[in-house]
Amino acid sequence: MYIHILYFCYRVFCFIFRPVRMGVRVMMIQDNQVTLVRQTYLRGWFMPGGGLKRGETLEQAARREAFEETGAELGELTLLGAYTNFAEWRTDHNLVFVCHDFKIIGKPDKEIAELKSFPLKALPPDLWPGHVRRLEEYQAGKASPQFGEW
Repeated sequence: MYIHILYFCYRVFCFIFRPVRMGVRVMMIQDNQVTLVRQTYLRGWFMPGGGLKRGETLEQAARREAFEETGAELGELTLLGAYTNFAEWRTDHNLVFVCHDFKIIGKPDKEIAELKSFPLKALPPDLWPGHVRRLEEYQAGKASPQFGEW
């Protein structure tokens, strides 16, 4: 319940101040399966990711977020593309990385309700639309990096 109140306050903040944010997402794929997370404060499934911290590179943020949300240690990362989202009174820029070389060595933090791998051909119906589009682009072999709307 506490995290729901914090998320509501964040949405009010976004309505008032209209922030511009930079974030990362990691498409973790092995054996034709993608590892996704379900958060405690939002419905649906997501690729692991989140915002950058001050003094952090994009790659450092991707590695940190993947570890925090999945317990995974990432190997080589490649850039899929850069995407923008204008939902909920804010401007979010997200860089999406792809990682095929990862090991889950820890446990997700408490903001993650569930961690699960899904076959690329059987994605969950409540996967967020932008994430569905990125996975479809990946499967179609779109050249990277690319730019577009989230």
